[in-house]
Amino acid sequence: MKAMVCTETGKVSLEQVELDPPRAGEIRVKLGATGVCHSDLSVINGVLPLPPPIVLGHEGAGVVEELGDGVSSLSVGDHVVLSFVPACGRCNDCRKLRPVYCTAGAPDGKMLDGTSRVHLGDRELGVMQFLGCMAEYAVVPETSAVKIDPSIPMDKAALVGCGVMTGVGAAINTARVTPGSSCAVFGCGGVGLSVIQGCRLAGADRIIAVDVLDNKLAMARSFGATDTINGSDGLAVMKIIELTGGGADYAFEAVGVAALMEQTYNSIRRGGTATLVGAGPITESFSVNALLGSLSGKKLQGSLYGDANPHADFPRLLDLYRHGKLDLDGMVTNTYSIDDAKQAFVDLEKGINARGVIVY
Repeated sequence: MKAMVCTETGKVSLEQVELDPPRAGEIRVKLGATGVCHSDLSVINGVLPLPPPIVLGHEGAGVVEELGDGVSSLSVGDHVVLSFVPACGRCNDCRKLRPVYCTAGAPDGKMLDGTSRVHLGDRELGVMQFLGCMAEYAVVPETSAVKIDPSIPMDKAALVGCGVMTGVGAAINTARVTPGSSCAVFGCGGVGLSVIQGCRLAGADRIIAVDVLDNKLAMARSFGATDTINGSDGLAVMKIIELTGGGADYAFEAVGVAALMEQTYNSIRRGGTATLVGAGPITESFSVNALLGSLSGKKLQGSLYGDANPHADFPRLLDLYRHGKLDLDGMVTNTYSIDDAKQAFVDLEKGINARGVIVY
């Protein structure tokens, strides 16, 4: 089968690889679509330190084709969206309905049992986040597959597996945006646009989008932003404070840049909430004033995967899509074949798409 492989840091190629059958507790999925996410690019450039060689892809949807021993929750022919956190269902976080914090498996490119299913010749390959779904087929843990309505188009369903869940969930699950509030969103890529949609769904009165690309700001308005700021002049914080009369109630960083994280914190009012959604390099930090950190009453928090409970939240988001309340159609601005996946990454870096999607 064809798969996009990060062969070493900074290098990616389309390879013909072999896939083993699923083992106990695993399924084989024929992919219908895979979103091209900035996290895939972060694996390629080493920001996310997953060891190469590794099959990329963590935002996918497809059809179950084969079941491993003991699989009981799914059947051959089921349509599924893939979750990149295979929750065990037994640990403390799973019992508290915080499955995205489950540590059942180490994200080191291996499957839950510490072995590999993908081979390039006689060389074992890792897979990104237990999935490696930027490929024609993938073997994944049963717990990573969420059954969905087969009427949902695959290219739309795939987005819920990462970007849309991460963004909408950051607004609704993590920040708990309240009706009538003001929000600022730094970064209008696929995740940032999804944060904007989440703020809109939560009933925010004012949603301020910040980016350095005017085409991204135009996209932001189409997804619900009421105001846009081109942040290339470095004055975004001041402008947000002016627009809101003292700072936003909620602000979100959706890029993974330390300087923007600091701006996000500085753009909220006293008692406001700043939520960090983007994942930056482990070598970067930002500062919070030691006195004002307490006196301002501001809250600073991270959001992993939109604090999702995938088996409940994925169907809920797709139901919002079916009822016209969540725009997934507009999110897919370009589709690619697996043969054109390299171009999809070029377009991602240029900021051309809301989301590019590989369809099979």
